[in-house]
Amino acid sequence: MKKCSLLCLLLLSQVILGQQRFSKALKDMPGVVSFTFRNDFSKDVPGTLDYIKQMGISNIEFSNLFGKTAAEMRALLDARGMVCTSYGVYYDALTNKTDAVIRDAKTLGAEFVRVGMIPHKGEFTVQQADAAVKDFNRVGQQLKENGIEFSYHNHGYDFTPYENGTLYDYLIQHTNLDYVSFELDILWVHQFGQDPVAYLKKYPNRFRLMHVKDLKKGLAVGLDVKTSPENDVPLGSGQIDVKKILKQAKKSSVKYYYLEDENSNARAQVPLSIAYLKTL
Repeated sequence: MKKCSLLCLLLLSQVILGQQRFSKALKDMPGVVSFTFRNDFSKDVPGTLDYIKQMGISNIEFSNLFGKTAAEMRALLDARGMVCTSYGVYYDALTNKTDAVIRDAKTLGAEFVRVGMIPHKGEFTVQQADAAVKDFNRVGQQLKENGIEFSYHNHGYDFTPYENGTLYDYLIQHTNLDYVSFELDILWVHQFGQDPVAYLKKYPNRFRLMHVKDLKKGLAVGLDVKTSPENDVPLGSGQIDVKKILKQAKKSSVKYYYLEDENSNARAQVPLSIAYLKTL
């Protein structure tokens, strides 16, 4: 009886702990980027939301509303007890249709508006980076005045060398920290020969969002190396030290983590990524 009582207490403590934290590495179940299930969403928005909810994910970063209005998408989320914490838009919409972006973000209930690409032709230049800085500061202030935080998501061109760092450093160092934050996509940072941990250490107060993903082992990395979405693999099975990155992220200002898997087999891979994160 005594052994049974101890075992019951142990199981109960594990259940309580599980309710408090998703894992030691993450307090909550991460969200997911809608792009991960873009093919499913394009065919069946309600059904895809149901599938995501069944996996235990309730937080979505939308980069596309898949033909729905913001009000329609919000209704679908509310009916399932789900939320949109971040709303991704194109640069043109951000800078030239800011009022509409604010209206849609508020309707969705998003805390963040993010943009993931700075338009440019050929090599990304410091002049283009500087123009983006001015736009980000201006729009970021407008968003903040409406209770929304602006965040910029990196890709690869950002890491073009500049002076003693990269143009990504230039963007971080020249934007106003009161109006502009950053979303760290760890795969793109790694893919282009940079270290996500180093950036988290260097700018601990600038990163508010993170895309958590992994890259297939054996692939070369570097500024001029191209990759395919099919090289996205389940977390923990690739070449990125996800555990080390998340450990450092706990010391930073990251608020929301999102699973992103661009592989066409994401339906099979995302559950594996969730299982891996639970072990950390």
